[in-house]
Amino acid sequence: MKYHCRRRPQERKMSVPTSVSPPLLVSVAVMTVMFSGLVSVAESAIGVNWGTISFHKLKPSTVVDLLKDNKIQKVKLFEADPLVLRALMGSGIQVMVGIPNEMLAALSSSPADADLWVRQNVSAYVGKGGADIRFIAVGNEPFLTSYNGQFQSYVIPAMANLQQSLVRANLAGYIKLVVPCNADAYEGNVPSQGAFRSELTQIMTQLVSFLNSNGSPFVVNIYPFLSLYGNSEFPQDYAFFEGTTHPVIDGANTYTNAFDGNYDTLIAALSKMGYGQMPIVIGEVGWPTDGAVGANLTAAEVFNQGLIKHVLSNKGTPLRPAVPPMDVYLFSLLDEGAKSTLPGNFERHWGIFSFDGQAKYALDLGLGNKKLKNAKNVQYLPARWCIANPNRDLSEVANHMKLACNVADCTTLNYGGSCNAIGAKGNVSYAFNSYYQLQMQNEKSCNFDGLGMVTFLDPSVGDCRFLVGVTDTSASFRPYQRWVVGCILMLWQVWAFRV
Repeated sequence: MKYHCRRRPQERKMSVPTSVSPPLLVSVAVMTVMFSGLVSVAESAIGVNWGTISFHKLKPSTVVDLLKDNKIQKVKLFEADPLVLRALMGSGIQVMVGIPNEMLAALSSSPADADLWVRQNVSAYVGKGGADIRFIAVGNEPFLTSYNGQFQSYVIPAMANLQQSLVRANLAGYIKLVVPCNADAYEGNVPSQGAFRSELTQIMTQLVSFLNSNGSPFVVNIYPFLSLYGNSEFPQDYAFFEGTTHPVIDGANTYTNAFDGNYDTLIAALSKMGYGQMPIVIGEVGWPTDGAVGANLTAAEVFNQGLIKHVLSNKGTPLRPAVPPMDVYLFSLLDEGAKSTLPGNFERHWGIFSFDGQAKYALDLGLGNKKLKNAKNVQYLPARWCIANPNRDLSEVANHMKLACNVADCTTLNYGGSCNAIGAKGNVSYAFNSYYQLQMQNEKSCNFDGLGMVTFLDPSVGDCRFLVGVTDTSASFRPYQRWVVGCILMLWQVWAFRV
């Protein structure tokens, strides 16, 4: 299935105990066309996911200002973080708030739990001057193949309970329930043969019927990058929007990019169930800028700009001509340096902005600004860095580097990363500095048994950026940060003693 876009295995879009991704609005005129019935979409927009699994989180208010400065009017969150929801109140930004998969079991079995969740995470924030919550995402990719059906049986009952909770809260007419699905939920050798996986037929029939009855769209995550990353035979140019020498021919239709091919595979799968007219929202789509071969600034800019241009063109796809998706949420707003790297080191580098809200590349969102605007009033730690002491023998540095990189983010040092070619001593310095900044530049954190030293000269080289931490970190994150760092330090000390 060379046009398929797959989701990273084992990845769960959840934050740590106190830990999100947001949208960029691009208004699009959408035509109503004939396709297995009338497909009608009132408004189309490009948004972004706002993820918060980071050691260096900006204040939510700073991020909301960043969204407003870039005229981003839609945001998708992965959980109901109180600090984030409070910051969004009165902003006019439309919100999709998520429920982690691990909460589905309780919500599916207890109407009271569903009532409580809606009361605490929705009712408490909506209303005049409140957060403009439009959607609730019930789980995130709960049908992912790698979950082995772990969450599958909870989805529909949880939705039923939550829907009744919204009714009781007089919010059902305004807030819609959705289920973000991975693109591996459907398959087909060519788009027109698209069908949901056989083991999902029954639950998908129930899901799309529920969505249709309640006026909700089908939400799907599509990642051409992952198809390219996971398959050496995948044609590189087919992942982008600039034409390809390897088109997919499907009867009278020709596909020149993976996004359209994947999208129409879903259209075909929905059509086979009698819901070919259902509105579709792209919950996640994007391109990482670091941590793997092919993950770089140039490729990310070309992909995301091509995607935006494609959506704004109103061209649609062969199976839905002139009708783009209802909404498209770019993944993601900010880099998340504390995410799991199990799927790949690129997981921490999806942001169109770096962790501190600085634009990585010029991106025209079609909103009047020709490029992204940086976050304002970001409070940084002093301009100093921790590097390897040039006067010391580094032959015994391996364990110190392991400690630093087990705690901090060193993914850019790996093959394909932006700091991969800075040399052995540069690698040590990068690891030491990442740890030092994470410890808020605590003097002792740059000791490393005398192998580290503080410098006031920026050691960044080319595209390899040595970061400086921020001081306006969200207070809710610090207890977790201290806990995880403390645990890792204790484990390392036990390991070192035994060795």
